[in-house]
Amino acid sequence: MLDNLSGKFEKVLKYLKGEVKITEDNMKVALREIRLSLLEADVNFKVVKKFIDNVKEKALGTEVQESLNPYQQMVKIVKTELETMLGTQDKELNSAPTKPSVIMLVGLQGTGKTTSAGKLAHYLKEQGKSSLLCSLDLKRLAAGEQLETIAREVGVNFYKRESSDLEKITRDLLKTAREYGYDYIIADTAGRLHIDEELMAELQQVKNSLDPTEIIFVADSLTGQDAVNSALQFSEQIGIDSIILTKLDADARGGAALSIVSVTEKPIKFIGVGEKNSDFQKFYPDRLASKILGMGDVLSLIEKAEKELDEEKAEEMTRRLMQNEFTLEDFRSQLQQVQKLGSLGDIMGMLPNMGINREMAGAAMDDKKVKHMIAIINSMTPREMENPKIVDGRRRYRISKGSGRPVQEINQLLRGYMEMKKYMKKPFFKKMIKKFDFLSKMR
Repeated sequence: MLDNLSGKFEKVLKYLKGEVKITEDNMKVALREIRLSLLEADVNFKVVKKFIDNVKEKALGTEVQESLNPYQQMVKIVKTELETMLGTQDKELNSAPTKPSVIMLVGLQGTGKTTSAGKLAHYLKEQGKSSLLCSLDLKRLAAGEQLETIAREVGVNFYKRESSDLEKITRDLLKTAREYGYDYIIADTAGRLHIDEELMAELQQVKNSLDPTEIIFVADSLTGQDAVNSALQFSEQIGIDSIILTKLDADARGGAALSIVSVTEKPIKFIGVGEKNSDFQKFYPDRLASKILGMGDVLSLIEKAEKELDEEKAEEMTRRLMQNEFTLEDFRSQLQQVQKLGSLGDIMGMLPNMGINREMAGAAMDDKKVKHMIAIINSMTPREMENPKIVDGRRRYRISKGSGRPVQEINQLLRGYMEMKKYMKKPFFKKMIKKFDFLSKMR
C-alpha cells in the first residue's frame, strides 16, 4: 500500500537534487508532479489543493533554511505537511473515569469491524487490559458466532446475549462488565452495504443505551474515497471520535489514509496490516509520512523485533556481524528470526530506500525461498556451515538430495553468502549496524 505514491514522491524530490536553490520555476514542476501523484492515489481533491498550497507557501517563504539544499528543504517541508494531513500526532484510546470504558465500533458491512474488534481486544490484552467482546448485530447471527470464535482465539471473554431486545442486552452487558471489573467493553455493531435510515436509527439507540467512551469508525482502505464519504456521514449522523483503517497491507492506492483525517477532522488511532490478530498497530502519522518519502519505518521494525526476537541472540549476532565472524549457521539463525517478523515484503517496506529496487529484491528472495535456503543449510554438516569453501561437487549433490532442492539453488546460496561476507566488510555496513543497535537501545 502507498508504494506507487512513494515511488513518485521520491522521483519528484530527486529532480530537485540537481537544483542549486528553490525557485518558482522548479517548484512549479515539482508541485505539478506531487499534485498528480496524490490525485492518482485517490486523495480527496480539496485535501490535495490545501496540501499543495501549504507546501508552496513554505518552500518559497521565510521558513527555508540556508543550510539545506533544495532537495533537503522539500523533504523537510513535504514530510511536515504529510504529518499534518495524517493527523500530526498519535492518539491514545479514550478511557472512562470508572470501569468499564465502552468502545463502540461502527461502519459499513465488509469493512472489517468484527475482525477489528478481536484485534483491538488482542492489542489491549498485550497492554495488560481486560476486554469483554459483544456483538450487537441482531440481524446477522453469523456476526455473533464469528466474534465468539475470534474471542476464543484471542483469549478474551465474549458476552453471549440471551435476548433480542437491544435495550435489555446493553443493560445486562454493562451490568456484567461492572460486576467482573472489565477494563473495556468492545461492542461490534450492525452494518449494511450502504448507509440507510434504519441502520442509523439502530446505531443511535445503541449509542444512547451504552453511552460509549469512544465511537470508532472502521474504514476499509481499499474503498478509497468511498471510505472517506462514509466516515463523514457516520460522523455527522452518529458522531465518531476516531478511526481504524483496515487492509493497509493490501494493494490499495492509499487515498483513504491521506484524506480521511483532513475531511472528518478525526484521528486514525489504529491500522490493520494483515489477517492475524496481532496484525494490528497503533497509528503513527510521522512513521507513515517517512515511509511515503522512502525513509522507511525503522522504529516500527525495531518494536516488532523487540516483541518477536530473542534479545541475547540479537546482541550476539550484532557482535559477530561487526567482527565478520558470520557463518552459514548464523545465516540460518537470522533467516529463522526473519520469519518471525512476517513477510519479506513487509520488512523491506520498513527499511529506508538505500538504492534497492524493492520489487526486484522481493522477487529475488520471496518467503518460499527463505524456507528453501533453511532446508539447504539444514542439510549441511557443522563443518560445511563453518567453512563453505569445502563444499565441492560431491558434497553439493548430497546436500541437494537431503534438502530436496536443485544443485543450482545450492550454488546460488553459496554465491550469495560469499557476496554478503564481502559486503559486511564495508564501513557503510558497520555504520548501519551501529545505527540500528543505537536506535533499539534508545527505545
